[in-house]
Amino acid sequence: MKHILGKKMGMTTLYDQQQGALNVTLIECEPNTVSVVRTIEKDGYSAVQLATEKTRRVTHRKEFRGSEAVTLAVGDKVSVENFAIGDIVKVSGIAKAKGFQGVVKRHGFGGSPASHGHKHDLRAPGSIGAQQPQHVIKGKKMAGRMGGKRKSVKNMKVVYLNLEKNLIGILGGVPGVVGRIVEIRG
Repeated sequence: MKHILGKKMGMTTLYDQQQGALNVTLIECEPNTVSVVRTIEKDGYSAVQLATEKTRRVTHRKEFRGSEAVTLAVGDKVSVENFAIGDIVKVSGIAKAKGFQGVVKRHGFGGSPASHGHKHDLRAPGSIGAQQPQHVIKGKKMAGRMGGKRKSVKNMKVVYLNLEKNLIGILGGVPGVVGRIVEIRG
């Protein structure tokens, strides 16, 4: 298993002879340091905890489970060199927060008709319940805070590597805003 933490740098377009224009997200992955190694004998599971360098007085740490964790020791470095072009990875991060949104944007409701007695309820949710149980059912799709939660995108392809600048280029969009830490699992 290949794991690394990196900082999302933004998106760009790369050109390939066979595939043409590729929309790529660039992630800067400074070498991560192994801070903790968990073993089955001691902890009941095998895992490795990676830490990034301090950014803004904060060290980001993430624990990755897997059987290959036992081959690493505390203090080892994990870098971009572990990945290869063509690898299929899973990228996780905190998605963009969009604040308080209505039901049309948050859940894709169609809204009310624009005529025949509908004056001020174009983007209203409509009925939210029946006369019986006399309360709104839990989980009802209503207006509220949107985004800002952990998201994972599977089956993303590594299409660019720059070992000198510690960059990984992943085909497609990655969750999160520019500058936020993301996890890459191979």
